[in-house]
Amino acid sequence: MTETTRILLAEDHNTVREGIKMLVNAQPDMEVIGEAADGLAAIEKTRELSPDLLVMDISMPELNGLKATEKLRREFPNLKILTLTRHTDDGYLQQLIKAGVNGYVLKQSAPTELINAIRTVSSGRSYVDSELTHKVLGGFAGRSSTPMRGEGTKDISERESEVLRFIAWGYSNKEIASRLDLSVKTVEAHKSNAMRKLNMRSRIDIVRYAILKGWLEEE
Repeated sequence: MTETTRILLAEDHNTVREGIKMLVNAQPDMEVIGEAADGLAAIEKTRELSPDLLVMDISMPELNGLKATEKLRREFPNLKILTLTRHTDDGYLQQLIKAGVNGYVLKQSAPTELINAIRTVSSGRSYVDSELTHKVLGGFAGRSSTPMRGEGTKDISERESEVLRFIAWGYSNKEIASRLDLSVKTVEAHKSNAMRKLNMRSRIDIVRYAILKGWLEEE
């Protein structure tokens, strides 16, 4: 029997929220268990309902989705967060990644994009809207006078590659340590070594690298 993903939906426009709710509830493996119309309500509902996944609009009253994500990530480090946005500029997308979202989808994308994103994020992987992938990758261009190596994996160990892959999928250092039977300090060391070898500066670079390697499409 397929396990059902319990979803909290945060969207300030009633019509949009109802449309997403109908779409989600029509799927056999997911259901909306609660709704919120602003960022503060999203935090309160998360505390109350303990959802598996939060689907949240970025532009909301009281507390926007970006600020809500930052607060939720501190309080619920294992909560999966999928954001909905109309913003397509690279700077804004980098803010979302830095805040700790597990994925983001354009509100103007096809309904199937959202459903695919929910399934991907709920399985523990990261998701980038297909229309935004080129912008994320575009951040490589001109970022540094010593750009990231295109080959990459020949310069890092297999274990370092494993650690980067799990980070890109949204796992915490503690979760990675448990899965690979390592200490958290060892995971952090592998991460630091890999980032140094590949001239990476942040988690944003790791996600971009993962897209180049096709890791986000892996099962």
